[in-house]
Amino acid sequence: MITLYGGLRSRASRCAWALNELGVDYQRDLLPDGGHKKPEYLKINPAGKAPALKDGDVVMSESLAINLYLARKYDNGLWPSSEADQAAVQQWTIWAACEAEPSALTIAVERFFKPEDQRDEAKAKEAEETLKPRLAYVDSQLKGKKHLVGGSFSIADINVACVLASTMITNVDLSPYPDLKRWLTETAGRAAYTKAREG
Repeated sequence: MITLYGGLRSRASRCAWALNELGVDYQRDLLPDGGHKKPEYLKINPAGKAPALKDGDVVMSESLAINLYLARKYDNGLWPSSEADQAAVQQWTIWAACEAEPSALTIAVERFFKPEDQRDEAKAKEAEETLKPRLAYVDSQLKGKKHLVGGSFSIADINVACVLASTMITNVDLSPYPDLKRWLTETAGRAAYTKAREG
């Protein structure tokens, strides 16, 4: 059976979301405090970070890459059939990691994860300004569309939404991006997403 390593508030929830959508059985090791630095886990992921995934002989880390692997191997509709759409999935995934996540993560850290007396709102606002053109870009790509790639929900929707979903709880103003806001609300409203966050 697949084992997914990582807590509920870690990027492992992204992979749990994909596994839930795929209907694949898996067990989850939530890694108790400090578990990611223990020797037995470092044998699985020498970087000492979560998540990691073990699927038979396949052992890997990096949440978005794990999701691409899962979607290709287990499919169930998340991996597009055409080469053009497959290329678009990879493009969106790399875009999410490189263009959107640094700013979205900074905002989440400064407005949500840090204790209140340690938060830096100036850093959060600067990151939000950097994120705005990225949000506008996604919004423009969703005009008249329900999904990012092709005509159905795919791993591209998961990999981009799991990066941007934090904006819904970190006081980022999404009103200028109505198509993005609609898509995020619908995507994060899926039962597989809720299940991943609840464990």
